[in-house]
Amino acid sequence: MSTIHLTNGDVAAESLRIALAQAGRDDRVQPLRDDLAVGPLRGVDDAQPMRADFWARVTADTQRDFAREFRDQTAVLDGLVSDPANLVVWHGESASDQLMLRRVCYLVRNSPQRLHEVRLSIADLTDPQAWAHTRKDRATSVGMFPPDVLQTHLPDAAPISVLRISRLALEWQELKQANGETRRWRDNTFTSSSFAELDALILERATDDWQPAARVAAYVMTAELWFLVSDSIVLWRMRELAALRRIRLRGDASEWRSLELRAAPAPCSP
Repeated sequence: MSTIHLTNGDVAAESLRIALAQAGRDDRVQPLRDDLAVGPLRGVDDAQPMRADFWARVTADTQRDFAREFRDQTAVLDGLVSDPANLVVWHGESASDQLMLRRVCYLVRNSPQRLHEVRLSIADLTDPQAWAHTRKDRATSVGMFPPDVLQTHLPDAAPISVLRISRLALEWQELKQANGETRRWRDNTFTSSSFAELDALILERATDDWQPAARVAAYVMTAELWFLVSDSIVLWRMRELAALRRIRLRGDASEWRSLELRAAPAPCSP
């Protein structure tokens, strides 16, 4: 029987493809392209457009057709359900990876014998210089691991028990109903939070002097949040705060090299 390897995102998928090729295997690798740790989840499995709408708002990229991208992703997920191939879910200890695992368990819950997993953690990240080692929450995603490390874990693919699949599928349904703005993964438990948490970190680092926005973004992205924050999410929150006149931005707000940030002037007293 054929095997399909599932990853959270294209970076992890490309690294895994190289690892499989180095091992002389031609298994298919399928990335799932949605950071489920952020944004609304209610209705996500019912082909509703809210995920596409959310990412269109976050990126402000008028050239991308998010509606089409998410229709394509729905077709991929439907294909995984109907395809008889074995599925191997690769996941690290990050909220987004763990949410992907739960979503797949929910979608393929009626054919549990097909589901396998490879678990990775900070202990498997052998490069001592890897930036993940500096994170207090020790969060990792498969995309952080180079192909040679992934290759050593190819034999680790193990079946997921029916009982565990059922539990993870139920957790996914509960998380969809909770529908928080962000989702943390800590001590094997999910909790919901809000974008206000990210906003507070940005405001904490904003000063009266102009500074590179990328410096503030790095602070937010390495903070102990218990989920991995992408630069696109941080840039979106900066634009939102600027629109509310809580910070000021100058430069090109669609890229980091020229963008600078400072605190907004205090309002004048009447």
